[in-house]
Amino acid sequence: MKNVPSASTKRRDSKLWSETFDVCVNQMLTSKEIKRQEAIFELAQGEEDLIEDLKLAKKAYHDPMLKLSIMSEQELNQIFGTLDSLIPLHEDLLRRLKETRKSDGSTESVGHILVSWLPFLNSYDSYCSNQVTAKALLDHKKQDHRVQDFLQRCLESPFSRKLDLWNFLDIPRSRLVKYPLLLREILRHTPNDHPDHQHLEEAMNIVQGIVAEINKKTGESECQYYKERLIYLDDTQRDSLIDESRVVCCHGELKNNRGAKFHVFLFQEVLVITRAILHNEQLCYQMYRQPIPVKDLMLEDLQDGEVRLGGSIRGAFSNNERIKNFFRISFKNGSQSQSHSLQANDTFNKQLWLNSIRQAKELVLRASGENGVRDLEGPVIASSRNSIFQQESKSEQMDQSDSGSNCSMDTSEISLECDHMGETDSWENDRELESNV
Repeated sequence: MKNVPSASTKRRDSKLWSETFDVCVNQMLTSKEIKRQEAIFELAQGEEDLIEDLKLAKKAYHDPMLKLSIMSEQELNQIFGTLDSLIPLHEDLLRRLKETRKSDGSTESVGHILVSWLPFLNSYDSYCSNQVTAKALLDHKKQDHRVQDFLQRCLESPFSRKLDLWNFLDIPRSRLVKYPLLLREILRHTPNDHPDHQHLEEAMNIVQGIVAEINKKTGESECQYYKERLIYLDDTQRDSLIDESRVVCCHGELKNNRGAKFHVFLFQEVLVITRAILHNEQLCYQMYRQPIPVKDLMLEDLQDGEVRLGGSIRGAFSNNERIKNFFRISFKNGSQSQSHSLQANDTFNKQLWLNSIRQAKELVLRASGENGVRDLEGPVIASSRNSIFQQESKSEQMDQSDSGSNCSMDTSEISLECDHMGETDSWENDRELESNV
């Protein structure tokens, strides 16, 4: 799925606590306490905005499409999931935060409120786990001109703030992964001897555990979704490494040096190259060649200009335009071998793929007792703990909406047509051929 801009990038103008309440009160507080009040106010204001957006999604999108029969009730239930149930949950937190606020606008403590409320976030489990299915159905329904026309009219209306429907449906997930950041900011401006400090630390532990668990279950749900949509041309393409996978580390559209498009999946221990096709009116992924075990995969970062369209590999630049963002993966096992030159859509996504493959291989080698990862040139690649697999916190790992790829490098605007593949690789004994992929 190609990421749309994060909802947070186009939200309404933010309000500051110091601008909302009595300036005289502000002048009586220390700079640190003002920052603490601002952080608490941001938490409450975010709840208010979230509730407004969730209600808008139902009123402006769900209900009209149901009433006008633009989509069936079953389809809308699949796309919107349990969104309705999240509204009273957040209304409850907002009510509690407002009740504890003093008449002058200041708040003494919020930790005890969060400790008792945060466990309710476990209800996000079903909503987040449904998102990959919801997004796929929504993308498919956009091919219906009535659906596309309705969504376009909404997008052009002032109420949408130029956010499309998926932005609104993704707001709950975006909010969920922001809670650890919001709480961390409040805690940062709370003195150690403040009565709220201990409760805030407890709240941090609670929310980080919840987000990590939901992140794990969402990843497993996404992995299962894609495994069920793999189409095997013959039984030799089936691999227990795919069946046993619980996480899609990275996936998205890549091109070969003939311009043909493939959808590549990097599971925990195996890399799979597929063609995106429509099967029974459903987007599926037809296997191309055999799966490549990560432990045997060789990776090479190709310099810009080293690959020419049409299949030629050149060490020196030609008169042709330099071809950018290619990397090569290869595999050899006995008499079977593969080599694929793949192009990402930009430098950022190429680096995501390189980091993802290196990290996946390192984890596999660690599990087997080996050290380091080697690419085609041979040097050991050190552990990259700041890759997309491990960010500052588990909550931030889940929130990738501002980047060109999320943690699974999802891309939605994938071509449903079978590209003309040109000549395909041949399997040859004891020698490795450069692939058209």
